[in-house]
This record gives sequence, structure tokens and C-alpha cells, in this order.
Amino acid sequence: MPEVPSAATAVEGLALMGARDVHEVRKTALVPYPAEGIFDLIEAAEHYPAFLPWCAGATVLARDEGVVSARIAVDYHGVRFNFVTRNPKRRPEFMAVHLEQGPFRHFEGEWHLRQLAADACKIEFCLRYEFRSAVMARLAGPVFGSIADALVDAFVGRAEQVYGTGAAAGG
Repeated sequence: MPEVPSAATAVEGLALMGARDVHEVRKTALVPYPAEGIFDLIEAAEHYPAFLPWCAGATVLARDEGVVSARIAVDYHGVRFNFVTRNPKRRPEFMAVHLEQGPFRHFEGEWHLRQLAADACKIEFCLRYEFRSAVMARLAGPVFGSIADALVDAFVGRAEQVYGTGAAAGG
């Protein structure tokens, strides 16, 4: 007769299985722009469709000194979905990303900006996400993985467009 796993073994197996479904993206970049300028680009979700090819629409739902909330529409390589985030912030050094609504079971991220000189900063980005359903993970997972992986580069490119190559930015 086969051995029946204990409850602890079964729970450990579930935890490991769940951990495989959570994806994490970590990116850093050193850029020739002040933290304020980069922060302003990240925080201004209403401009995302202008430079993020996967962003079909973005609406800021609320904004004040401490938080920004937005609805983002993704339409990329035939994959379409919407999500809403509520993002606590401390300009110019920090913004968290918290899912309020969307196809994710888990979606948490952080932007950290550290001023290095008057015209330079370090960007650190981390995003952990897991789709709610296995079907959505199979359909949207590879597309969303490439989106998340290229996000920092997209904002650096946007800074070059808005502020010029190596030009000072501020706010």
C-alpha cells in the first residue's frame, strides 16, 4: 500500500507549486536624469499609451500627494486585459504598485529612485506577479513577462524623448 503523505508534506507541496507560479522581475539602471524627472514619468500613467506599445489605454482614477490609482488596458500580441492599481508614493524616491482589480492572484511591485548627482539617479524596479487562472497564465504569461522585463528600458527611453539625451530633468 503506498504511503499517504502527511498534512505537512501536502501543504509544503502546495506552497512549492504556488511559488513556481509567482514570477519576479528585478531591474536596475543608472540614468543621466534626476530622480524627480524619472519619478514624474513613472507616476504619469495617463501618458503610458504614448510610449508603451502594449498599453491600449490608461486612466488615472485618483491622484494626490500620497497615492495614485490608475486603470491600465493591455492589448499586445492578441492578449487583452485590464487591471487597476493603487500606488502609494513618496516623490521622488518611491512608488509601490498594488493590484486592486485584474486577472492576477498576486501583483505587487516597487520603484525605488536614488539620486546620485544633480543629473543622475539609480532606478530599481521589482515586480512579483501571478495570474489568477492557469488559462490566463498560459495565454498572457509570456506576453506579460516580456512587458515587465522591458519596463525599465521603456521609461529610460521615454526620459530620452522628453528630457533629451543626458539633459537635466526636474520638477
